[in-house]
Formats: sequence, structure tokens, C-alpha cells
Amino acid sequence: MTSIPFYFIRHGETDWNAEKRYQGQTDIPLNDTGRAQAHRNGVTLAAYFAENGIDTAELDFVASPLGRTRETMRLVREGLGLPVDDFALDARLMEISYGLWEGNTIPELDERLPGEVARRRASRWAYRPPEGETYAELTARVEEWLGELRRPAVVVAHGGTSRVLRGLLLDVEPDDIPILDVPQDKVFVWRGTDYLWI
Repeated sequence: MTSIPFYFIRHGETDWNAEKRYQGQTDIPLNDTGRAQAHRNGVTLAAYFAENGIDTAELDFVASPLGRTRETMRLVREGLGLPVDDFALDARLMEISYGLWEGNTIPELDERLPGEVARRRASRWAYRPPEGETYAELTARVEEWLGELRRPAVVVAHGGTSRVLRGLLLDVEPDDIPILDVPQDKVFVWRGTDYLWI
């Protein structure tokens, strides 16, 4: 898909992540754990860049426009010893919209919208939550962004964004993409032909 390296970081933890609530595009801030994760990811990247001779001046920095990703990017840049606000935003990197599911846990959804969770489990790739979007739609906008990548980049976005990027790069079956694990305390390094987590 792309031979250009990038360094992907999922935003740090929020209270809704900790409570296992569907977050989607609702703008929930980082909690203390999330801020610590974001800063550590910046320090981890700084060490990786130093060990591998990577100059941050040769990298682009881009984040989803949601507050939790902007705050994460600021903390990552702080960990890298860079000015914290010098990065671009791209709405195509936003989280999948869960529509009316946002703010709910699975048990709450089972009570409020009977049968919807089962419908999603039957077709995770094509399922659209009420007033939300499908993973196929999320993939289309992320793939467009990826196709325009011209320089190595540090990217801060979301769990869904990470899943579809890895799906595109690693040829994952569509129905398996929505269930890929996405840690908040690690960096996904795409090296152009292979990857590692640091």
C-alpha cells in the first residue's frame, strides 16, 4: 500500500475507554493514565529515533482533530523535545462514528437497542450503528489519507483508524479488522515493508 514509513500512536486512555464505552467521535479528554501513556510514547519514539538515526526535522506530524488526539500529540512532541503545537490536523483520521451508540457500554446497548449488538457481531465490517458509519466507510477515508502520504510521519489518531491502516497494510480480512487489538501504550512502526510495536 505504501512504502513510506510512519509511526502511529493511538490517543491515550480516556475515562470512556476505561469504562468500556463506545467513544467514536464524541470528544472525551484524556485521563491521567492517558496523559502518562502519551508522554511515554513520545519518550519511546525519541529513543527509537536516536537509535535509528531518524531526524525529526524530516518527519511530518499529523493528528485527528479531536481533543484527545491533539492532547496526545502535544504530549508526544513534548517527549520528543519538540515545540508542542507544531503539527497538522486531518479529519480523515477521525475515529469511526458510532452514532447513537456513543457513550454506551455493550450491556447498556443491549437494553436500549435490543438486537443491535448481535447484528454488529454478525457483520462487523458492514454494520452501521444508527446515525453512525461502517468500517468500510472509515477505511475509504483513511485509505485516501494514506494514498496522499509523501513523507515519513508521526500520526496520532484512534483505535478504528489504527485497525483499518493495519488492515490495508497487512492484508487483513475485512471482518477481522474491527476486532484487532490497539494498545494505547505502544507505537506501531510501519517500516515500509514490515512493522513492529515499540
